[in-house]
Amino acid sequence: MNPLKKLAGQTAIYGLPTILGRLLNYLLVPVYTRVFMPEEYGIVTEMYAYVSLLFIFLTYGMETAFFRFASQGEFRNKVLGTSIISLGVTSLLFLVITFGAAPFFSIQLGYEGHPEYVKWFALILATDAISTIPFANLRLMNKPLRFALVKIVNIVANIGFNLFFILFCPYVLAHYPESGLAAIINTFYRPETGVGYIFVSNLIASILTFLMLLPEIPFKSLKADRNLLRQMLGYSWPLLIFGLAGIVNETFDRIILKHLLPDKVNAMAQLGIYGACYKVSILMSLFIQTYRYAAEPFFFDQARKQNAKATYSAMMHYFIIICLFIFLAIMMYIDVVMLFVGKSYREGAGVVPILLMANLFLGVFYNLSVWFKLTDRTKTGAALSITGAAITLLLNFLLIPVMGYMGAAWATLICYASMMVMSYVVGQKYYPINYDLKRALKYFLITLAIYSVSVLPIPGIIWLKYITNSLMLFAFAGYVFYFERQRFRSVVNKAF
Repeated sequence: MNPLKKLAGQTAIYGLPTILGRLLNYLLVPVYTRVFMPEEYGIVTEMYAYVSLLFIFLTYGMETAFFRFASQGEFRNKVLGTSIISLGVTSLLFLVITFGAAPFFSIQLGYEGHPEYVKWFALILATDAISTIPFANLRLMNKPLRFALVKIVNIVANIGFNLFFILFCPYVLAHYPESGLAAIINTFYRPETGVGYIFVSNLIASILTFLMLLPEIPFKSLKADRNLLRQMLGYSWPLLIFGLAGIVNETFDRIILKHLLPDKVNAMAQLGIYGACYKVSILMSLFIQTYRYAAEPFFFDQARKQNAKATYSAMMHYFIIICLFIFLAIMMYIDVVMLFVGKSYREGAGVVPILLMANLFLGVFYNLSVWFKLTDRTKTGAALSITGAAITLLLNFLLIPVMGYMGAAWATLICYASMMVMSYVVGQKYYPINYDLKRALKYFLITLAIYSVSVLPIPGIIWLKYITNSLMLFAFAGYVFYFERQRFRSVVNKAF
């Protein structure tokens, strides 16, 4: 088989479960926001923000180090054993500390009386951290179907148990309280656990995943090599810094929001509203993540070709067009889109266009990152992420006390826009690419103009607004197609 064709197929298999998982978990948001009040969903938003941050600490770049050092034969087994034992020891230490101090941590987080939240998430983080190496080994051994199967089981279990605990159990107890099934449910189900069942469902899915990966761990020959571990940690610690900077940009606003809001504000409710509306903006990030799975290996494959820079320029051009169209497709019908979340969350709709545009800028940054990946200037790329993290921290502290969650959204937008501009400026010095900035800016300004018109109040029947917005959306698509038709035909002809 053609190695590039094989790579493309495996990329799809590895990427599809992740994208599918995010999409299906995203579809749980309508359930959460109709069953739980904003202040309850605020707990979910905050806890998962902490999980994203702590997961970077607990894996400390070891997955990438595993790929870097693993090879065929005995040495690969030595790397496998060293990686698993290292993550196993640190995860076990993390569990001991968090279980012992769970009451203290729960009080500090503002969840006094719920130390079980800390314990559940400690178990989730520990099992997921150890599971990263068996997952990585499946990829290294070219077992994409096995990889996808385990991921899919995780997704199905998580969603299934969410629906079971949040919808099925309360329904049976409310409508058939005297039934035998209700008697069974009463033996393990506690209504007061509430949002905790979201965490329990995640824990069950993580444990099932870990159990399915146990056969991939060669326990009989498992041993660690101290010298090798020292080399791997030396390689991975810069990746830890890079990962922390990236996750600060992505999640710090949801960690700090409740601490910066004025006392008179129901901080947890505001956090819940922001977290739910943030999910609406993920429609853009789902496309970006799917694109990255295909684009990143493509970057390196094209680097050897003579017209590589022209290809990168074209990729960026069409990426921007598609993202602008996604932005308009959502914002033209934002009233309908916001039905996705419960009524008490819809007041946060104002953050959606800001976060959508922030994700667009982040996607452009990913495209621009080709220059430091191909020129081996990853330290410069890390410096850009660290600078973005500093901007995020500063703006959150400045804007949230004044603007609430709108300040958090603007901080995200300004951060990603700054990273995009810095990456472009520095990248043109080391790996200049002739991007079609003039045309991209033109489409961007047209998009903003259409959006500005769409938010103007139109007196009369509501459907008149949707007709007007639809006409503008089709006009934009027609305008872009008219000016891109020759390039589009060229791409289609090459593809087929």
